[in-house]
Amino acid sequence: MKSICLYFQIHQPFRLKRYRFFNIGADHHYFDDANNEAIIKRIAKNSYIPANNAMLQMIKESNGEFKVAYSISGLALEQLEHYCPEVIDSFKKLAKTGCVEFLGETYAHSFASLRKENNEFEKQVEAHSKKIESLFGQKPTVFRNSELLFCDDMVDRVLNMGFAGMLAEGAQQTLDWKSPNYVYCSAANKRMKLLLKNCGMSDDIAYRFSDWGWKEFPLTADKFANWVMNNPEEQVVNLFMNYEVLGEIQNANTGIFDFFKALPKVAASRGIKFATPSEVINNNNPTDQISAPHPTTWANATKDLSPWLANTIQNEAFNKLYALTDKVNRCSDKQIIDDWYKIQSTDHLYYMSTSFYNQTFCPYDSPYDAFINFMNVLSDFNKRIDSFFTADISEEELNSLVKEKLALEAELAALKSGKKITKSEAKAEKTTKKAVKETKEAVEEKQVVEEKKVKKAVEKKPVAKEKETKKKEK
Repeated sequence: MKSICLYFQIHQPFRLKRYRFFNIGADHHYFDDANNEAIIKRIAKNSYIPANNAMLQMIKESNGEFKVAYSISGLALEQLEHYCPEVIDSFKKLAKTGCVEFLGETYAHSFASLRKENNEFEKQVEAHSKKIESLFGQKPTVFRNSELLFCDDMVDRVLNMGFAGMLAEGAQQTLDWKSPNYVYCSAANKRMKLLLKNCGMSDDIAYRFSDWGWKEFPLTADKFANWVMNNPEEQVVNLFMNYEVLGEIQNANTGIFDFFKALPKVAASRGIKFATPSEVINNNNPTDQISAPHPTTWANATKDLSPWLANTIQNEAFNKLYALTDKVNRCSDKQIIDDWYKIQSTDHLYYMSTSFYNQTFCPYDSPYDAFINFMNVLSDFNKRIDSFFTADISEEELNSLVKEKLALEAELAALKSGKKITKSEAKAEKTTKKAVKETKEAVEEKQVVEEKKVKKAVEKKPVAKEKETKKKEK
């Protein structure tokens, strides 16, 4: 029986406020809270809440035959928890039906997978999986990278994190003459199964649904189900799209909600079933191998990284950002880590695109304004990290501590897997903990001294000003 695999992406960045050069060192809050709140609340009202209600209705009316999957970034989850907790509650209701799957991705909706050093990619994926499990009681088993980014280099890394399958764009350079409507495996490692987006049919819904000039307008559930059955021997049609298609990109007046509500019944009448990504992967053998030596994404006609990493300023920002990874890993401050995730969002790079700049989605007057604003934030962020390390500790000593910390993490991981830790390893753990504690105490001591100096300087200013005033009066 042929299947429809329906997956929705949900992501909202923490947009930066106007952060000028003179803010550096004086203002450590980087985000436009009012704008972020207004946007997430608007989208929740127009899209997430009515869409979740529709999905729950579809599951109930189909007696659990309708299935759907979501990939929700950690940054989106944070904003929904803070500003729209009712959306989180509605996702919990969907999770309890057993008909909904939550996919794994990077917590920060970042391109950390393009960097092989420091395990930043793995850390974010682990943080995201924990977040999903804590909220919805599911541990993700299928992975969807930020912007549907995929290439051969990341396959083993994703496999090593326990994922059995990945989602990717059905890009022409990847598929060549092949159809996206089959399960494939990666040429880099045959154990990794791949589901490739049917770009044409996904975009028919996402972008052409309300286009009066489109030759297939209007698109009905009957017509769409007939397209799905055009090649009945194929395994699956993968429909991947942004959740905002329901209610935002296509507003309610277009009939988009009615289209989706009618689809399960119409599909069932033609022998088409709905399946989650893990169900498709578990129930179908790969028909062939797929190789992607160069990164592919969902965007643009070329399906590559060009909207995010095409020009000089984008690459400069990207490289400067990830040059901070080592220093961030040495820092245990929660606010630093929170901000680190927020500034890694791919949206900040997209705003710097000179080829795909879009005033509707970009909060800046130009890509160059976006770059300057981001680099100002990055400068202050760098200064904040540096303030956590005392000048009395050399770079070599700090690097040694980081290595010891990483060794400790590896030993703890070995312990969790059932392996015994030797006496020497236990001693190393104790030494590392002591060194980290001493470093932290040294940093805190320096901070106290600096605060006292600042306080003393502030107290002296009024006295000096008073003396100057008296002098003028005389």
